[in-house]
Amino acid sequence: MSLRFDDRVVIVTGAGNGLGKSHALDFARRGAKVVVNDLGGGIAGEGASKSVAQGVVDEIKAAGGEAVANTDSVEDGDKVVQTALDAYGRIDVVVNNAGVLRDASFAKMADADWDIIYRVHLYGAYKVTKAAWPHMRNANYGRIVMTTSVAGIYGNFGQANYAAAKLGLFGLAQTLAIEGASKNILCNTVAPTAGSRLTATVLPKEVLEALKPEYVTPAVVLLGHESCPVSGKLFEVGGGWVSQTRWEQTQGVFFRDDFSAEDLRAKWAEATSFENARHASKISESKTGLEERLGRKLELAPQKT
Repeated sequence: MSLRFDDRVVIVTGAGNGLGKSHALDFARRGAKVVVNDLGGGIAGEGASKSVAQGVVDEIKAAGGEAVANTDSVEDGDKVVQTALDAYGRIDVVVNNAGVLRDASFAKMADADWDIIYRVHLYGAYKVTKAAWPHMRNANYGRIVMTTSVAGIYGNFGQANYAAAKLGLFGLAQTLAIEGASKNILCNTVAPTAGSRLTATVLPKEVLEALKPEYVTPAVVLLGHESCPVSGKLFEVGGGWVSQTRWEQTQGVFFRDDFSAEDLRAKWAEATSFENARHASKISESKTGLEERLGRKLELAPQKT
């Protein structure tokens, strides 16, 4: 059975090129009404052009689909969401994909390079999702996909700004998955490796040709579908490869009384051994080892919704 999005409204940010365009086209082919958001600027965040988003809309309509363009910055997320409400009256799926690059070594990075990456990637995703959130809660339905990066997961030379913002998106997604669970709002994160305007600066041509954006889109579509089986997960995707990534925790060591750095150094090999590693998926599970040694549960105070 094919995955359909009939009567669903999907917002894809940064949908004028590359990954975002691929996502928008596939959602539309599957019956979704798509809000194609793109400021139409350059890869460093300069300039703007309304023709970029409109071009994708025209392509969708020419194929018999439904779409509307939005050319606001994701920093004005309420305007992006309002476009969906004005055109279609609802929001079902948000794919936070918009991004720019300002690569520089940390020693040479200017404040402006840091700020624009934060504003577009992390703050922009926050603003769009924050505006969509109450509508999803009221509908008791929502699917959110964040776009992180392997640079955020593992680090990458010259991308301290990008890596920090991208891993921040994963942290945001983890909390939204928890807070959205009772309202049937699922939130997952993909770390794509794909040929695009952004990766063209760091990957050789022959590799780019093997990493079509279309090889990332199936994971995004599945995570955006009503049948999505998971929430709060992280997936590395690219070149036809899809893999779930998770945190790993050693068994660690425990000191019952006051201890020093020298005491820790003596047991460093044990503290850092991943033999019989744990795979915690939430805070309570991450404290299992500590609970075992203390002989008591470490429970957080109930949180207001």
